[in-house]
Amino acid sequence: MTNTVEAAWRKILARAGEARRPEESPLAAPFAKLVLVAHAEPLLRQLYPWTGMWELHFSRCTEIRHTWDIPYIGTLADGRYYVEGPSRTSPRIAETDSARVAVAMVVDHLPPHCGPAFIGNAEELAAHEGARDTM
Repeated sequence: MTNTVEAAWRKILARAGEARRPEESPLAAPFAKLVLVAHAEPLLRQLYPWTGMWELHFSRCTEIRHTWDIPYIGTLADGRYYVEGPSRTSPRIAETDSARVAVAMVVDHLPPHCGPAFIGNAEELAAHEGARDTM
């Protein structure tokens, strides 16, 4: 795992662990649990994590434009989780009560040879993989 990936995980873990008032968002506690469970999974921990809209995304590269070839996990209003992706136009894979089950679903849908995260953006990763595959 690179320092960049480790730093991104530390930042997300710290934010997820911040004390929040329950009225601020009912999604805070389930999201915090999701982040902890995902971080405990070695295959996901080597990927670059990013968040938005109570979703946890994983990228095979560390810089924007991130890859969109890995499913992501979001939190539902009732504290449950959904797994979608890999892109926003992909259908929902499943909903579950368990952060562990959601994480396992993402692991089951990882692309071949996934990780560790490439230092760079999606275009640079594609060029790197293209050059590697022609050797």
